[in-house]
Amino acid sequence: MDLNAIKTELHAAAATAAKDFAIQHFGGTDGGACGFAWVTVYPANKGNTKLGKAERNVLKSLGFRQDWTGKAYQLWDPANWPGQSVDAKSAGAVAAANVLKKHGFRAYAEDRLD
Repeated sequence: MDLNAIKTELHAAAATAAKDFAIQHFGGTDGGACGFAWVTVYPANKGNTKLGKAERNVLKSLGFRQDWTGKAYQLWDPANWPGQSVDAKSAGAVAAANVLKKHGFRAYAEDRLD
């Protein structure tokens, strides 16, 4: 598993999806409601096992941080969208989650209004 390639792929897919959404719906500018979007990954293995520790290290190397529950890992705004549009950010999060799913992670895109 080439982590740098996965990280590059997920950020590129997210950025492209956010940009495409903004072009299609807002003429390429920022628009719509303000909000946040992120990707949540639930590790498949318990954290106190070798596999669990390795899995968490992989997530951390991809840029994820442990969420407030301590059971999942999150990557906020994987598209690095420069605006506030929750819809564009959400499109990016969905694309990033799809890349991670392709590589075997239990990933979900989430968003909320500001």
